[in-house]
Amino acid sequence: MGNRIIYLDHAATTYVKPEVFEAMKPYFCEHFGNASSIYSLGRESKKAIEEAREKVAKALGAEPREIYFTSSGSEADNWALKGVAAANKKKGNHIITSAIEHPAIMNTCKYLQGEGFEVTYLPVDSDGMVSLEDLKNAVKDTTILISIMFANNEIGTIQPIQEIGAFAREKGILFHTDAVQAIGNVAIDVQKMNIDLLSLSGHKFYGPKGIGALYIRKGVKISSFIHGGAQERGKRASTENLPGIVGLGKAIELATENMEAYNKKLLELRERTIEGLMSRIPYIRLNGHRTNRLPGNVNMSFEFIEGESLLLMLDMIGVCGSSGSACSSGSLDPSHVLMAIGLPHEIAHGSLRLTFGEENTQEDVDFILEEIPKIVSRLRDMSPLYEAVKNKK
Repeated sequence: MGNRIIYLDHAATTYVKPEVFEAMKPYFCEHFGNASSIYSLGRESKKAIEEAREKVAKALGAEPREIYFTSSGSEADNWALKGVAAANKKKGNHIITSAIEHPAIMNTCKYLQGEGFEVTYLPVDSDGMVSLEDLKNAVKDTTILISIMFANNEIGTIQPIQEIGAFAREKGILFHTDAVQAIGNVAIDVQKMNIDLLSLSGHKFYGPKGIGALYIRKGVKISSFIHGGAQERGKRASTENLPGIVGLGKAIELATENMEAYNKKLLELRERTIEGLMSRIPYIRLNGHRTNRLPGNVNMSFEFIEGESLLLMLDMIGVCGSSGSACSSGSLDPSHVLMAIGLPHEIAHGSLRLTFGEENTQEDVDFILEEIPKIVSRLRDMSPLYEAVKNKK
Protein backbone atom coordinates (compact mmCIF):
# COMPACT_ATOMS: atom_id res chain seq x y z
CA MET A 1 0.00 0.00 0.00
CA GLY A 2 3.06 2.29 0.15
CA ASN A 3 2.68 5.30 2.43
CA ARG A 4 -1.05 5.73 1.91
CA ILE A 5 -3.05 6.13 5.09
CA ILE A 6 -6.31 4.22 5.15
CA TYR A 7 -8.52 6.31 7.41
CA LEU A 8 -11.31 4.24 8.98
CA ASP A 9 -12.29 6.43 11.94
CA HIS A 10 -14.93 8.73 10.44
CA ALA A 11 -17.12 8.37 13.55
CA ALA A 12 -14.35 10.15 15.49
CA THR A 13 -13.97 12.96 12.97
CA THR A 14 -13.98 13.67 9.24
CA TYR A 15 -11.80 15.96 7.15
CA VAL A 16 -13.20 19.27 5.92
CA LYS A 17 -14.43 18.94 2.32
CA PRO A 18 -12.74 21.34 -0.14
CA GLU A 19 -16.13 22.94 -1.02
CA VAL A 20 -16.74 23.57 2.69
CA PHE A 21 -13.27 25.07 3.16
CA GLU A 22 -13.77 27.32 0.11
CA ALA A 23 -17.11 28.53 1.49
CA MET A 24 -15.44 29.38 4.83
CA LYS A 25 -12.31 31.14 3.52
CA PRO A 26 -13.75 34.63 2.79
CA TYR A 27 -15.04 34.88 6.38
CA PHE A 28 -11.58 34.81 7.94
CA CYS A 29 -9.96 37.82 6.28
CA GLU A 30 -12.42 39.63 4.00
CA HIS A 31 -15.93 39.37 5.43
CA PHE A 32 -14.79 39.37 9.04
CA GLY A 33 -17.28 41.85 10.50
CA ASN A 34 -18.99 41.26 13.84
CA ALA A 35 -22.57 40.20 13.10
CA SER A 36 -23.84 42.44 15.92
CA SER A 37 -22.50 45.59 14.19
CA ILE A 38 -24.83 47.76 12.13
CA TYR A 39 -22.40 48.78 9.35
CA SER A 40 -22.32 46.83 6.06
CA LEU A 41 -19.41 44.54 7.04
CA GLY A 42 -21.40 43.44 10.09
CA ARG A 43 -24.61 43.08 8.08
CA GLU A 44 -22.82 40.79 5.60
CA SER A 45 -21.77 38.53 8.48
CA LYS A 46 -25.30 38.51 9.88
CA LYS A 47 -26.65 37.53 6.45
CA ALA A 48 -24.14 34.66 6.14
CA ILE A 49 -25.13 33.35 9.60
CA GLU A 50 -28.83 33.44 8.74
CA GLU A 51 -28.24 31.66 5.42
CA ALA A 52 -26.38 28.89 7.27
CA ARG A 53 -29.21 28.71 9.81
CA GLU A 54 -31.67 28.17 6.95
CA LYS A 55 -29.53 25.33 5.56
CA VAL A 56 -29.40 23.54 8.92
CA ALA A 57 -33.15 24.02 9.41
CA LYS A 58 -33.90 22.67 5.93
CA ALA A 59 -31.80 19.53 6.57
CA LEU A 60 -33.86 18.78 9.70
CA GLY A 61 -37.32 19.85 8.55
CA ALA A 62 -37.21 22.67 11.12
CA GLU A 63 -37.72 26.44 11.04
CA PRO A 64 -34.60 28.65 10.97
CA ARG A 65 -35.55 30.33 14.27
CA GLU A 66 -35.44 26.89 15.95
CA ILE A 67 -31.70 26.46 15.18
CA TYR A 68 -29.13 27.72 17.70
CA PHE A 69 -25.40 27.52 16.95
CA THR A 70 -23.07 26.08 19.60
CA SER A 71 -19.35 25.31 19.79
CA SER A 72 -19.84 21.51 19.55
CA GLY A 73 -22.17 18.54 19.87
CA SER A 74 -21.10 18.19 23.50
CA GLU A 75 -22.15 21.76 24.22
CA ALA A 76 -25.50 21.18 22.50
CA ASP A 77 -26.03 18.04 24.65
CA ASN A 78 -25.14 19.95 27.82
CA TRP A 79 -27.46 22.81 26.94
CA ALA A 80 -30.37 20.51 26.07
CA LEU A 81 -30.19 18.64 29.38
CA LYS A 82 -29.18 21.41 31.78
CA GLY A 83 -31.38 24.00 30.06
CA VAL A 84 -34.52 21.86 30.15
CA ALA A 85 -33.79 20.69 33.72
CA ALA A 86 -33.39 24.27 34.98
CA ALA A 87 -36.43 25.66 33.16
CA ASN A 88 -38.77 22.81 34.12
CA LYS A 89 -37.73 21.92 37.68
CA LYS A 90 -41.03 23.15 39.11
CA LYS A 91 -42.76 20.60 36.89
CA GLY A 92 -40.54 17.66 37.85
CA ASN A 93 -37.00 16.39 38.36
CA HIS A 94 -36.90 13.07 36.51
CA ILE A 95 -34.90 12.44 33.32
CA ILE A 96 -34.80 9.22 31.29
CA THR A 97 -31.82 8.30 29.13
CA SER A 98 -30.09 5.10 27.95
CA ALA A 99 -27.10 3.15 29.26
CA ILE A 100 -25.18 3.62 25.97
CA GLU A 101 -25.24 7.40 25.52
CA HIS A 102 -22.19 9.47 24.58
CA PRO A 103 -20.17 10.78 27.58
CA ALA A 104 -21.57 14.28 26.86
CA ILE A 105 -24.98 12.95 27.92
CA MET A 106 -23.81 10.46 30.58
CA ASN A 107 -21.64 12.97 32.44
CA THR A 108 -24.24 15.75 32.18
CA CYS A 109 -26.78 13.35 33.71
CA LYS A 110 -24.34 12.56 36.53
CA TYR A 111 -23.89 16.29 37.12
CA LEU A 112 -27.68 16.78 37.24
CA GLN A 113 -28.00 13.91 39.73
CA GLY A 114 -25.62 15.87 41.96
CA GLU A 115 -27.98 18.85 41.60
CA GLY A 116 -30.95 16.84 42.89
CA PHE A 117 -32.37 15.44 39.66
CA GLU A 118 -33.30 11.78 39.32
CA VAL A 119 -32.02 9.93 36.24
CA THR A 120 -33.16 6.54 34.91
CA TYR A 121 -30.64 4.81 32.63
CA LEU A 122 -32.59 2.41 30.41
CA PRO A 123 -30.89 -0.89 29.66
CA VAL A 124 -30.41 -2.04 26.06
CA ASP A 125 -30.63 -5.52 24.51
CA SER A 126 -27.65 -7.43 23.07
CA ASP A 127 -27.98 -5.41 19.83
CA GLY A 128 -27.89 -2.11 21.72
CA MET A 129 -31.59 -1.34 21.20
CA VAL A 130 -33.71 0.48 23.77
CA SER A 131 -37.05 -1.21 24.53
CA LEU A 132 -40.14 0.99 24.18
CA GLU A 133 -41.75 -1.13 26.89
CA ASP A 134 -38.92 -0.29 29.31
CA LEU A 135 -39.24 3.37 28.40
CA LYS A 136 -42.99 3.40 29.04
CA ASN A 137 -42.50 1.66 32.39
CA ALA A 138 -39.83 4.17 33.45
CA VAL A 139 -42.06 7.24 33.08
CA LYS A 140 -43.22 8.94 36.30
CA ASP A 141 -45.38 11.95 37.07
CA THR A 142 -42.13 13.88 37.61
CA THR A 143 -40.56 12.97 34.20
CA ILE A 144 -39.64 16.15 32.31
CA LEU A 145 -37.22 14.88 29.66
CA ILE A 146 -36.35 11.77 27.64
CA SER A 147 -32.92 11.85 25.95
CA ILE A 148 -32.09 8.92 23.65
CA MET A 149 -29.32 9.06 21.06
CA PHE A 150 -30.31 8.65 17.42
CA ALA A 151 -27.46 6.29 16.50
CA ASN A 152 -24.69 4.95 18.70
CA ASN A 153 -21.17 6.27 18.10
CA GLU A 154 -19.48 2.96 18.95
CA ILE A 155 -21.70 0.14 17.68
CA GLY A 156 -23.78 2.07 15.13
CA THR A 157 -27.20 0.85 16.32
CA ILE A 158 -30.05 3.16 15.23
CA GLN A 159 -32.82 3.62 17.81
CA PRO A 160 -36.61 3.70 17.11
CA ILE A 161 -36.61 7.51 17.33
CA GLN A 162 -39.99 8.10 15.68
CA GLU A 163 -41.77 5.73 18.09
CA ILE A 164 -39.99 7.22 21.12
CA GLY A 165 -40.90 10.73 19.92
CA ALA A 166 -44.56 9.79 19.42
CA PHE A 167 -44.76 8.32 22.92
CA ALA A 168 -43.04 11.34 24.52
CA ARG A 169 -45.36 13.76 22.71
CA GLU A 170 -48.42 11.79 23.78
CA LYS A 171 -47.24 11.98 27.42
CA GLY A 172 -46.33 15.68 27.22
CA ILE A 173 -42.66 14.91 27.98
CA LEU A 174 -39.88 16.73 26.12
CA PHE A 175 -37.76 14.51 23.86
CA HIS A 176 -34.10 15.22 23.04
CA THR A 177 -31.91 13.17 20.72
CA ASP A 178 -28.15 13.33 20.30
CA ALA A 179 -28.02 13.01 16.49
CA VAL A 180 -24.30 13.73 16.16
CA GLN A 181 -23.62 10.41 14.39
CA ALA A 182 -26.84 10.36 12.38
CA ILE A 183 -26.61 13.56 10.31
CA GLY A 184 -25.76 12.67 6.71
CA ASN A 185 -26.39 8.97 7.41
CA VAL A 186 -30.11 8.92 8.25
CA ALA A 187 -32.96 11.07 6.91
CA ILE A 188 -34.21 13.23 9.79
CA ASP A 189 -37.50 15.13 10.02
CA VAL A 190 -37.95 16.66 13.47
CA GLN A 191 -41.66 17.26 12.86
CA LYS A 192 -42.48 13.74 11.71
CA MET A 193 -40.32 12.21 14.44
CA ASN A 194 -41.77 14.41 17.23
CA ILE A 195 -38.29 15.58 18.27
CA ASP A 196 -38.24 18.60 20.62
CA LEU A 197 -34.46 19.07 20.84
CA LEU A 198 -31.66 17.68 18.66
CA SER A 199 -27.86 18.01 18.90
CA LEU A 200 -25.44 17.93 15.97
CA SER A 201 -21.74 18.58 15.31
CA GLY A 202 -20.08 19.83 12.12
CA HIS A 203 -16.92 17.74 12.14
CA LYS A 204 -18.84 14.45 11.85
CA PHE A 205 -20.08 15.24 8.33
CA TYR A 206 -17.10 16.90 6.61
CA GLY A 207 -17.56 20.28 8.29
CA PRO A 208 -15.14 22.12 10.60
CA LYS A 209 -14.41 21.28 14.23
CA GLY A 210 -15.55 23.66 16.97
CA ILE A 211 -19.06 24.21 15.62
CA GLY A 212 -22.36 22.48 16.37
CA ALA A 213 -26.03 23.29 16.70
CA LEU A 214 -29.00 22.62 18.91
CA TYR A 215 -32.49 22.43 17.42
CA ILE A 216 -35.03 23.68 19.98
CA ARG A 217 -38.65 23.34 18.90
CA LYS A 218 -40.49 26.63 19.28
CA GLY A 219 -42.39 26.73 22.55
CA VAL A 220 -39.94 24.50 24.44
CA LYS A 221 -39.05 25.90 27.86
CA ILE A 222 -35.26 26.02 28.14
CA SER A 223 -32.93 28.33 30.03
CA SER A 224 -30.10 30.32 28.40
CA PHE A 225 -26.77 28.52 28.29
CA ILE A 226 -24.20 31.34 28.16
CA HIS A 227 -25.13 34.70 29.67
CA GLY A 228 -23.83 37.86 28.07
CA GLY A 229 -24.85 39.61 24.84
CA ALA A 230 -27.95 39.08 22.73
CA GLN A 231 -26.49 36.57 20.26
CA GLU A 232 -28.60 33.53 19.30
CA ARG A 233 -31.75 35.35 20.35
CA GLY A 234 -30.38 35.92 23.85
CA LYS A 235 -30.04 32.18 24.53
CA ARG A 236 -26.31 31.72 23.92
CA ALA A 237 -24.11 34.78 24.25
CA SER A 238 -20.67 35.19 22.61
CA THR A 239 -19.54 36.52 19.26
CA GLU A 240 -20.49 34.00 16.60
CA ASN A 241 -17.91 31.67 15.06
CA LEU A 242 -18.61 33.08 11.61
CA PRO A 243 -16.38 30.84 9.42
CA GLY A 244 -17.46 27.78 11.44
CA ILE A 245 -21.16 28.58 11.03
CA VAL A 246 -20.76 29.11 7.27
CA GLY A 247 -18.85 25.80 7.06
CA LEU A 248 -21.51 23.96 9.05
CA GLY A 249 -24.23 25.27 6.73
CA LYS A 250 -22.35 24.20 3.60
CA ALA A 251 -21.43 20.78 5.05
CA ILE A 252 -24.98 19.89 6.12
CA GLU A 253 -26.30 21.02 2.72
CA LEU A 254 -23.84 18.68 0.94
CA ALA A 255 -24.45 15.84 3.40
CA THR A 256 -28.21 15.84 2.89
CA GLU A 257 -28.03 16.34 -0.92
CA ASN A 258 -25.70 13.36 -1.44
CA MET A 259 -27.01 11.11 1.32
CA GLU A 260 -28.49 8.30 -0.78
CA ALA A 261 -25.43 7.66 -2.97
CA TYR A 262 -23.06 8.11 -0.02
CA ASN A 263 -24.93 5.63 2.16
CA LYS A 264 -25.19 3.06 -0.64
CA LYS A 265 -21.43 3.15 -1.05
CA LEU A 266 -20.76 2.90 2.70
CA LEU A 267 -23.20 0.02 3.06
CA GLU A 268 -21.37 -2.00 0.40
CA LEU A 269 -18.01 -1.41 2.13
CA ARG A 270 -19.49 -2.26 5.53
CA GLU A 271 -21.12 -5.49 4.38
CA ARG A 272 -18.02 -6.75 2.58
CA THR A 273 -15.91 -6.03 5.66
CA ILE A 274 -18.27 -7.74 8.12
CA GLU A 275 -18.78 -10.81 5.96
CA GLY A 276 -15.10 -10.99 5.03
CA LEU A 277 -13.86 -10.84 8.63
CA MET A 278 -16.52 -13.26 9.89
CA SER A 279 -15.57 -15.84 7.25
CA ARG A 280 -11.82 -15.48 7.78
CA ILE A 281 -11.43 -15.27 11.57
CA PRO A 282 -12.83 -17.66 14.22
CA TYR A 283 -13.98 -16.48 17.70
CA ILE A 284 -15.26 -13.04 16.65
CA ARG A 285 -18.59 -11.29 17.01
CA LEU A 286 -20.26 -8.28 15.48
CA ASN A 287 -21.38 -5.67 18.01
CA GLY A 288 -24.57 -3.71 17.39
CA HIS A 289 -27.67 -4.48 15.35
CA ARG A 290 -26.90 -6.52 12.22
CA THR A 291 -28.95 -4.38 9.83
CA ASN A 292 -30.42 -1.44 11.76
CA ARG A 293 -27.06 0.29 12.07
CA LEU A 294 -25.18 3.22 10.57
CA PRO A 295 -24.16 2.40 6.99
CA GLY A 296 -20.43 2.87 7.59
CA ASN A 297 -20.07 1.26 11.03
CA VAL A 298 -18.22 -2.01 11.70
CA ASN A 299 -17.61 -2.90 15.37
CA MET A 300 -16.20 -6.35 16.10
CA SER A 301 -14.80 -8.11 19.12
CA PHE A 302 -11.96 -10.60 18.69
CA GLU A 303 -11.55 -13.09 21.51
CA PHE A 304 -8.10 -13.69 23.08
CA ILE A 305 -6.56 -10.36 22.00
CA GLU A 306 -6.25 -6.78 23.25
CA GLY A 307 -7.92 -4.12 21.11
CA GLU A 308 -5.07 -1.65 21.72
CA SER A 309 -2.47 -4.10 20.36
CA LEU A 310 -4.59 -4.62 17.25
CA LEU A 311 -4.91 -0.85 16.78
CA LEU A 312 -1.18 -0.25 17.14
CA MET A 313 -0.36 -2.99 14.63
CA LEU A 314 -2.91 -1.58 12.20
CA ASP A 315 -1.36 1.86 12.66
CA MET A 316 2.05 0.42 11.72
CA ILE A 317 0.62 -0.57 8.30
CA GLY A 318 -1.17 2.76 7.82
CA VAL A 319 -4.70 1.89 8.96
CA CYS A 320 -6.50 4.23 11.39
CA GLY A 321 -9.30 2.68 13.45
CA SER A 322 -10.42 2.85 17.06
CA SER A 323 -10.92 0.45 19.93
CA GLY A 324 -13.98 -0.42 21.95
CA SER A 325 -12.09 0.04 25.20
CA ALA A 326 -11.42 3.39 26.81
CA CYS A 327 -7.62 3.29 26.73
CA SER A 328 -7.36 6.88 25.52
CA SER A 329 -9.02 8.17 28.66
CA GLY A 330 -6.39 6.47 30.81
CA SER A 331 -9.04 4.07 32.08
CA LEU A 332 -8.62 0.32 32.16
CA ASP A 333 -12.38 -0.15 32.12
CA PRO A 334 -13.82 -1.42 28.85
CA SER A 335 -16.37 0.62 26.91
CA HIS A 336 -19.61 1.25 28.83
CA VAL A 337 -21.47 0.61 25.55
CA LEU A 338 -19.98 -2.87 25.09
CA MET A 339 -20.61 -3.70 28.74
CA ALA A 340 -24.24 -2.54 28.40
CA ILE A 341 -24.85 -4.97 25.49
CA GLY A 342 -23.62 -7.79 27.73
CA LEU A 343 -20.04 -8.40 26.65
CA PRO A 344 -17.72 -9.80 29.31
CA HIS A 345 -14.68 -7.61 30.14
CA GLU A 346 -12.13 -9.70 28.27
CA ILE A 347 -14.12 -9.76 25.02
CA ALA A 348 -15.03 -6.07 25.26
CA HIS A 349 -11.29 -5.29 25.56
CA GLY A 350 -10.62 -7.02 22.23
CA SER A 351 -12.80 -4.73 20.15
CA LEU A 352 -12.17 -2.78 16.97
CA ARG A 353 -14.35 -0.07 15.41
CA LEU A 354 -13.88 0.75 11.74
CA THR A 355 -16.04 3.55 10.33
CA PHE A 356 -16.02 4.20 6.58
CA GLY A 357 -16.26 7.53 4.78
CA GLU A 358 -16.32 9.22 1.41
CA GLU A 359 -12.72 8.55 0.37
CA ASN A 360 -12.69 4.82 1.22
CA THR A 361 -12.60 2.26 -1.58
CA GLN A 362 -13.07 -1.45 -2.23
CA GLU A 363 -9.24 -1.65 -2.36
CA ASP A 364 -9.17 -0.47 1.27
CA VAL A 365 -11.48 -3.36 2.16
CA ASP A 366 -9.26 -5.81 0.21
CA PHE A 367 -6.27 -4.61 2.21
CA ILE A 368 -7.85 -4.89 5.67
CA LEU A 369 -9.39 -8.28 4.85
CA GLU A 370 -5.91 -9.48 4.00
CA GLU A 371 -4.10 -7.85 6.94
CA ILE A 372 -6.46 -8.07 9.94
CA PRO A 373 -6.61 -11.91 9.97
CA LYS A 374 -2.77 -12.01 9.94
CA ILE A 375 -2.52 -9.53 12.82
CA VAL A 376 -5.20 -11.32 14.86
CA SER A 377 -3.40 -14.62 14.30
CA ARG A 378 -0.05 -13.11 15.42
CA LEU A 379 -1.61 -11.65 18.57
CA ARG A 380 -3.41 -14.89 19.41
CA ASP A 381 -0.15 -16.82 19.08
CA MET A 382 1.03 -14.80 22.11
CA SER A 383 -2.09 -15.61 24.14
CA PRO A 384 -1.96 -18.48 26.65
CA LEU A 385 -5.80 -18.45 26.69
CA TYR A 386 -5.95 -19.09 22.95
CA GLU A 387 -3.29 -21.79 23.29
CA ALA A 388 -5.53 -23.57 25.81
CA VAL A 389 -8.55 -23.35 23.47
CA LYS A 390 -6.49 -24.73 20.55
CA ASN A 391 -5.21 -27.61 22.68
CA LYS A 392 -8.77 -28.55 23.67
CA LYS A 393 -9.71 -29.15 20.03
